Amino acid sequence: MDVSDIINLVIGFLAIIVGILMFWSLPVPKADKHANLPFLSIIIPARNEENRITPLLHSLQEQDFQSFEVLVIDDQSFDNTVTVAKAHGAKVIQKQGKDRESGKSMACWSGALHAKGKWLLFLDADTCFTDANSLRNLLLSYQQKGAKGILSLQPYHTVHKMYENLSAVFNTIVIVGMNIFTIWGRRFQTAGSFGPCILCNRDDYFLSGGHKKIQGAIMDDLALGQAFLNKDLPVYCLGGKGIISFRMYSEGFKSLVEGWCKSFAIASKSTHPIVMLLTIIWISGSFISAGMLLSFFTSADPVTMILSGLLYFLYAVQTAWFARRCGNFQWMIFIFYPILFLFFAAIYGYSLFRVNILHSVKWRGRNIDV
Repeated sequence: MDVSDIINLVIGFLAIIVGILMFWSLPVPKADKHANLPFLSIIIPARNEENRITPLLHSLQEQDFQSFEVLVIDDQSFDNTVTVAKAHGAKVIQKQGKDRESGKSMACWSGALHAKGKWLLFLDADTCFTDANSLRNLLLSYQQKGAKGILSLQPYHTVHKMYENLSAVFNTIVIVGMNIFTIWGRRFQTAGSFGPCILCNRDDYFLSGGHKKIQGAIMDDLALGQAFLNKDLPVYCLGGKGIISFRMYSEGFKSLVEGWCKSFAIASKSTHPIVMLLTIIWISGSFISAGMLLSFFTSADPVTMILSGLLYFLYAVQTAWFARRCGNFQWMIFIFYPILFLFFAAIYGYSLFRVNILHSVKWRGRNIDV
């Protein structure tokens, strides 16, 4: 075993330890008791969501808690989103306005202005509640936290097609990048809130300025969380497994690339430097472990072969463990985990190019200036 192999093996095994520190846990909402809950307004911003919104609306009809209204804010859709929403009993608000007033943030703001509920729940159209008691458990969890500020969930990612597994590392990094899932817990301030599922009370929402204040922000979820924090309102971020799920970028590989490119370079700026350092070490370790696999096949030293193979195996298991906290990614793909990290690195680099050089990203048929 030469010196370079020793150094790479040491770094690789240390990176696995760093990974554990980086992604220590992902708690989910827990409701310990039943209580009276206020009337709720569920606000769903929608642009061309006819193929994605039905599971969410259907799951809402099946909830055992039914004291809510559903407001679908149509953001200039040119498909059958409005028809589908009305067919499931939702109230549709067709938002009009100039291009600068379009987008998710202003759709959410429009919904909040029309809402009658004491609590507001903002949901992406591609989310779906898991069980009949999921909504009640979410609301009870918020109540147990004092019903103040924001409770946001990152939905559990459901995978249906092979290309969707390419999101595995992205999902992990998105959650880690919120700063509060390390071994140090909430010692670091959260980067903001998760975007697909945001629950807050009406008074706190308007006190913070709501989505109106963050109009134009590419990462509206992070910006909204910061708006609440600026008013000394708490922001809680939890995993959504067992409560809410989503299927990301079901339209195809192109939408997956556009979706992750839209957000990653900007979102990384909100990650705490220590968490960012841990993340960089963990990602670097994945490439080192992949490189050391060559030693498993080419080295004549049995110790090098054993340690190289063990390092690769442990990285595959750890990557699978982390990713499957976030979604139902297929176990077999993690045998080829270097491909997942290479894809992540390529999209992150492309995102940096679009944000810092072209100052523009594309999403849902719109060019968004950055």
